[in-house]
Amino acid sequence: MGINKPFSLPGSSTSAAFANLFARSGIEQMREPDACFLQLLPDDRRVCQDIGRIDLHFPRWVVTGGVLPALLDVASFTPFALVCRVINRQTGAAMIIAGTIRGAHATLACCALFFASATTATSDDALLKEVVTFEGQILFLGMNVPGMILAVVRNGESVVVGFGQSAEGAGEPDGDTILRIGSISKVFAGQVFASLVADGTVHMTDRLQDRLGWQVKVPELQGREITLLNLATHGSGLPREVERVRDPARPDFVSRETYATALATQALLFPPGTGLHYSNYGFDLLSEALAKSGGRPYSQLLKERAFDPAGLKDTYLRLAENDIRRLFQGHGPDGRSIANTDVSDIQAGASGLYSTANDMVRWLAWHLARASRADAETRALDHAAYVNRDGLNPVSGLDELGHMNAMGLGWVIMNPEGDRPLILQKSGGRQGTLSYIAFSPARNIGVFISINKFDFPAATTMAELANNLILQLAPR
Repeated sequence: MGINKPFSLPGSSTSAAFANLFARSGIEQMREPDACFLQLLPDDRRVCQDIGRIDLHFPRWVVTGGVLPALLDVASFTPFALVCRVINRQTGAAMIIAGTIRGAHATLACCALFFASATTATSDDALLKEVVTFEGQILFLGMNVPGMILAVVRNGESVVVGFGQSAEGAGEPDGDTILRIGSISKVFAGQVFASLVADGTVHMTDRLQDRLGWQVKVPELQGREITLLNLATHGSGLPREVERVRDPARPDFVSRETYATALATQALLFPPGTGLHYSNYGFDLLSEALAKSGGRPYSQLLKERAFDPAGLKDTYLRLAENDIRRLFQGHGPDGRSIANTDVSDIQAGASGLYSTANDMVRWLAWHLARASRADAETRALDHAAYVNRDGLNPVSGLDELGHMNAMGLGWVIMNPEGDRPLILQKSGGRQGTLSYIAFSPARNIGVFISINKFDFPAATTMAELANNLILQLAPR
């Protein structure tokens, strides 16, 4: 929100304060501003609570920026962050700088964070890069995470930006950094399911009992049996995780035999189709049923029906030895690194996949190609809403990063709200990495973001940024 108050730094003028900030960032000295629009008064608590952005126009530079409200507490002299984007009027070169203003004394300490290469100001892809880079920088500065990757696709254009470190002692993550996408694997399973329905191999309402191929009686409750659609929409009544004894040598590995043994005596939490409860267990069984129905290993189905149609190059279940150096190193809540561990083939359905931001861009482009005849039936089935929230009991584990109005095939569907369009989204976490993917089919825009620390407040913040970017960049 804008306020027409003078920028006030005790003991220094506006121009001197900013010149000092820029000089310490390696930017040339600037002259007195010829116009000031949205301005900042850091020694006024009431005003500081209202600040959202700063716009200062100098003869040769335009300064735009904002504060991080979560860090704002002037009365207690807690420092808050000031982030500015400085644009040279003549060359278009842009620079992001960050400063810290501490209480009523308002001292500035800053450092250059990165340069964006000069681009034509009227170019759509240049604008997209400007917006994504700036918003991503503000987000990254507000989170205590080692690294972050942000990718956006809009109208056939895309940008991928990285911040921080991909691993200790390494450089910034980029589009080719490999990361565990965790439960985003589920919406790949949904795509495989949609593809098999599109060609008639399976039907949505097929019973799991008929498709699983195990010599096990699949549980039912109150006369309701588990269908493939129940599994794909978290409506099976199965628990979140299969009950098992962990092997310390392979703590995340769950074998096919473990699933079969557990399923034989499994009690359901509610009758299938009457509620929704987030279930990794269910999606791993779905991937097994799809493999049996498709007559080939699930990894091959993924390649043929999801990876290849979208042109994915770096998405798989097994990490090759020579790719370890590209891994986005995950961290626990305490900041300690988490070792990368193996999972079984059956776990590819719920959470086992690796990918890169560049592949997420390619996959988002596939989802947004609504005018393409290629895979049109699969895409239509994949994006449909199958279970509306109304009347379901329980509804559990599906609202953490945005209110679920309906479920697609693994996709959490958020209805339009105000100017925000309908969004399909999914989050995922594994081995100290948290990721979020969201897109608006109607507005032709998608966002992927990942951080390499199990920091759940940060995950909520990054999902909000992704949804807000869709709102900000979507044509209305």
